[in-house]
Amino acid sequence: MKRPVATVLVNTALIAGAIATAFPLLWMLSVSFMPSGAASSFPPPLLPRAPTLDNYRQMFADNAAGLYMLNSALVATAVTAISLLFNTLAGYAFAKLRFKGREQIFRALLGALVIPAQVAMIPLFALVKQLGLVSTYGGVIVPGMATVFGIFLVRQYALSIPDELLEAARMDGASEMRIFRSIVVPLLQPILVTLAILTFLATWNDFMWPLIVLTQQKLYTLPVALASLSREHVQDNELMMAGAVITVVPVLVLFLAMQRYYIAGILAGSIKG
Repeated sequence: MKRPVATVLVNTALIAGAIATAFPLLWMLSVSFMPSGAASSFPPPLLPRAPTLDNYRQMFADNAAGLYMLNSALVATAVTAISLLFNTLAGYAFAKLRFKGREQIFRALLGALVIPAQVAMIPLFALVKQLGLVSTYGGVIVPGMATVFGIFLVRQYALSIPDELLEAARMDGASEMRIFRSIVVPLLQPILVTLAILTFLATWNDFMWPLIVLTQQKLYTLPVALASLSREHVQDNELMMAGAVITVVPVLVLFLAMQRYYIAGILAGSIKG
């Protein structure tokens, strides 16, 4: 009898935790359909009494939400694609190629993980300014072209690739690029999908760096545009919630669509590690 009781308690706690986690998101969605000022009443309503799409119409018609979504999609897609290429090349090199100073360089990279990102923003901005990339998408994309975490993730997974397989390909006359393209990349597919999802989500939701680099409003990404809009409509909670929904829903749909591959990559990495 003890085991069923424990199971019920654990499931109850998990359900309660899920409800507590999902409630703010569900209320955000509910408020986005309320007329202006409805959410400011006390006690605040849980559901809209007269649902309306006016907040979404205003976001797209008057506040250029469509443009900011395209900006975010462009930046997130570019960063994801470029970083996958460089992180995969570097991670494979640190895992399977022999060169002088390999372990020392990798340890130095790992040491950089303990440095807060905010500390590096000032020298990084100075570098971007010297390159003439301020107020351009290049200024947002270039710093994300490779990350220590991405290199570490690919490297740890690539360690599981048998050396005998690579040596056999070399003995058959395959070039290093052919080995990488035809053998290594297919074997790394689960972790690459996982890394792509993490990178896209992080870039889409990034606020601080695009706020610093992008000085022209037409270049704003969604999080930056939403923060700018909140200063103009500080009392319009319903409009702000509609903007938050527009920001959250695309990445939520992407994550749910790719969830199976994401979990498979995480599980495969834990088993191989």
